[in-house]
Amino acid sequence: MKIPVYQDVLDAYERIAPHIIRTPVLTSPYLNELTGAQLFFKCENFQTPGAFKVRGGSNAVFGLSDEQAKSGVATHSSGNHASCLSYAANRRGIPCNVVMPRTAPQAKKDMVRRYGGVITECEPSTSSREATFARVQAATGGDFVHPYNDPRVIAGQGTCALEFVEQMHNDYGGGLDFAMAPIGGGGMVSGICLTLAMLAPETRIIAAEPEQADDAMRSFKAGYIIAEDAPKTIADGLLVPLKDLTWHFVSNHVTDILTASEQEIIEAMKLTWKHLRVVMEASSSVPLATILKNQEKFAGKRVGIIITGGNVDLGQLPWLT
Repeated sequence: MKIPVYQDVLDAYERIAPHIIRTPVLTSPYLNELTGAQLFFKCENFQTPGAFKVRGGSNAVFGLSDEQAKSGVATHSSGNHASCLSYAANRRGIPCNVVMPRTAPQAKKDMVRRYGGVITECEPSTSSREATFARVQAATGGDFVHPYNDPRVIAGQGTCALEFVEQMHNDYGGGLDFAMAPIGGGGMVSGICLTLAMLAPETRIIAAEPEQADDAMRSFKAGYIIAEDAPKTIADGLLVPLKDLTWHFVSNHVTDILTASEQEIIEAMKLTWKHLRVVMEASSSVPLATILKNQEKFAGKRVGIIITGGNVDLGQLPWLT
């Protein structure tokens, strides 16, 4: 599989510009004081489908030739990639078939259907997801857009870091000591690695993961991919394992992977809702949870955090269940 390069990020940015939002960067004096660091939050939850994955999905969809696009696209996803790919396919006027775990949040299923995506449900495990998808793709013939292990997707996600670097220098007077994002399969983290290796190699990249789905951290320490088939965590966007392409970026460019407990993730989610005043998913709260847990590592540093998504089932908030 082709490893994307920085030119692919630039090409992706030009391709997807009409279909995405240049999301803002927010700060919070309270959270800065609480953590002892300067935190800068890149709000990808403000994208129209509510998540950063619209970047990679749009790059894949609008990179298809007219002939390739006739059968549409297909994927498997716990939610945000499914809705973002459906959004992009809808804008191009082509079909989108997605396989989703039956346990995926209803809010995410509703959004997929709102954009015209056709859902086939599977059991909440990687093996069930991939087996079900194989049947769906055979039946539909859609172009497979992997949620993260796809060079088109990684290049698209890299455009987020491209914007972030520009915004930091233009609006906040300089670069970052650390760049952070939650990690499941590693698509966003890989995009950050791809872009920062070219634009800001001095910035250290740290991934954040739930303790109850810590296969990326264990892989990082072991030096090879350790795949968990069916982890359980409130951070439902981080349930999938690394694959060969994302492992290439993680193993070569990531400085560290930090973890947080379920309760620490919930507390960080509440803090950001209250003090940053934005809606974010539990998955998006994992980086702040790890900063609060490891304050000595980040004290006095400029830390960029990507809020990856904001598609929350308001009837199932983790502090109410």
